[in-house]
Amino acid sequence: MCSPSPFVWKSRTYIMGILNITPDSFSRDGLLSSGEMNSDVVRSALEQARRFISAGADILDVGGESTRPGAQPVSVDEEAARILPVIQTLIFETGGLVSVDTYKAEVAEAALQMGACMVNDVWGLRADPSLADVVARHKVPVVLMHNRAAWASPDIRRRLGEGLIGAPYQNLLEDVKRELLECVLLAHNAGIADDSIILDPGIGFGKTVEQNLELIDRLDEIRTLGYPVLLGPSRKSFIGLTLDLPTDQRLEGTAAAVAVGIARGADIVRVHDVEYISRVVQMTDAIVRRPNQH
Repeated sequence: MCSPSPFVWKSRTYIMGILNITPDSFSRDGLLSSGEMNSDVVRSALEQARRFISAGADILDVGGESTRPGAQPVSVDEEAARILPVIQTLIFETGGLVSVDTYKAEVAEAALQMGACMVNDVWGLRADPSLADVVARHKVPVVLMHNRAAWASPDIRRRLGEGLIGAPYQNLLEDVKRELLECVLLAHNAGIADDSIILDPGIGFGKTVEQNLELIDRLDEIRTLGYPVLLGPSRKSFIGLTLDLPTDQRLEGTAAAVAVGIARGADIVRVHDVEYISRVVQMTDAIVRRPNQH
């Protein structure tokens, strides 16, 4: 059973560990390396989840469709076939809090019925109008991410309006805040309560390197909207371009982004390298969340 209130905000930073059940993730950690779903994939996901939990992960975020630029869209049936066996096994074997990383209402419905306790939507309820109703009915937390990424499918482009995808920002922070609040309004209209809403500024999604750096540095301005904030900088290209490093050498850059993000008010950090980043989180929390801190 899902806890009605799994988080105590501002008490500490929560860690979301990434489980990509994909063959084409940008981070090269996709567990579906052969492109075919089988028991070995489920076993690998379970082993990774156990390592994450042992290292301090609070949430296991399971996704079955890559958000890498140029990645092919995945059908509802294919996405469900990839992630549902993994979610079922993780819930049964670990008892951990499982989040489903999807923007599709049908996939979310199946995952939540199976026992997932959270929805992480990279399109902030805008890609599938039915998803908000699913979240409201199940009364689970939902992450609403800001997204202007150019990899949107034709269907998503039509729903969002072509003008938004890849559009220049007039004022980065004000534009991101305004568009996040538009997602919040969609949530409210469906009956999703404020205490179930988490905001994500969408690091790496339709932003330049400089814009990503600025968003992390000014994350406290997103926090002033009144909702918990999730930050997902892990291994992303803005780190690689800043440090001139490939995907598998971005751990230190991720750690720096996480530490600054926590100092600026991040409540959840979504990462690949849980074993290492959990130490960064613990140390940063010890600095910025001291009792009676002024």
